Amino acid sequence: MGRNNKHYSKTLHQQAYDRLVSMQAFGESKRKAKLEGSIKNKIFSFNTYQTYSKHIGYFIDYLKEHHPEITTLDKARTYVPEWLKHQESRGLSAWTVQTEAKALGKLFGIAPEDDDYYEPPQRHRVDVKRSRGPAKRDIHFSEANNYDFVSFCRCTGLRRSEVEAAHTSDLTTKKELVNEIAYLKTQPMNIKNFNRLTVLEETELFDAEYYIHVSSGKGGRERYAPIVGEEADKVVSRIKSIPKDKKIFEYIPSGADIHGYRAEYATKMYRDNARPIDKIPYDKVNKGTGYEYQSEVYTCRKDEQKKKLDKGAMVKCSKALGHNRAEIVAGSYIRGL
Repeated sequence: MGRNNKHYSKTLHQQAYDRLVSMQAFGESKRKAKLEGSIKNKIFSFNTYQTYSKHIGYFIDYLKEHHPEITTLDKARTYVPEWLKHQESRGLSAWTVQTEAKALGKLFGIAPEDDDYYEPPQRHRVDVKRSRGPAKRDIHFSEANNYDFVSFCRCTGLRRSEVEAAHTSDLTTKKELVNEIAYLKTQPMNIKNFNRLTVLEETELFDAEYYIHVSSGKGGRERYAPIVGEEADKVVSRIKSIPKDKKIFEYIPSGADIHGYRAEYATKMYRDNARPIDKIPYDKVNKGTGYEYQSEVYTCRKDEQKKKLDKGAMVKCSKALGHNRAEIVAGSYIRGL
């Protein structure tokens, strides 16, 4: 009888699932949704959807154990602060607790600026453990035995999912990109051509001969990642040696520190493009003090307070990695400067 029974009611898991599914907006424009005021009720990335769904599941399991009388999401909302404080007390990282706060905020429509938004612990770059020195899993992974794979990751900066999806047909040259840009500029500028041209013109930031096309990166973003580094020629030669339309790597080793290789890629990208800080001009005047300042210089915060970076080089790093915010490379990728 199930759903035809008038006494049937959905479980909390089913209610949460239905609400999250209704928010799916994979491939849609986040910028457009922000302008329309509908961004609060949408999830734009499948990976984000999976992450939120997982943490919301933990919350519901907690309610089933400690508050079995709660059977609706409206009533469950009251217990969000209790759950997050419980997670903090377990010693979970600030990153995990903030992720759970965002997941539940999305489920219940609670924005960070709302009065009832739970303020999770602050995250500090110095506390990040991922890809900072040897980890236990590293003893099961040999970079020497996976030389081609490691070189590819270090020279392209791709994410794990992007490496998994990379095909030989994704390799392209600067000349091909320049030719397509020139061609598109002669065509009617409809939305499709405009979006394509925008992606292609970002490659003008880079001085590389070869690129890997990422058709759907984080958040569905498309980009061309420049292939750079001392092993770049060997990486390109290997790709060319693989039969057409085949995956570049059929197997992705689970022990590989791909985020660490992305950090190495970003650091090299920054070093190759950064200007000496003292050579960057003082081009703006602070209206309050009247002092000139360098608008193209980024001042780091928290544990790296007062360290200065070239914003122009940061933008190039960010675009190459598939991010939209330049400052994210300072906190998560650029190292050892």
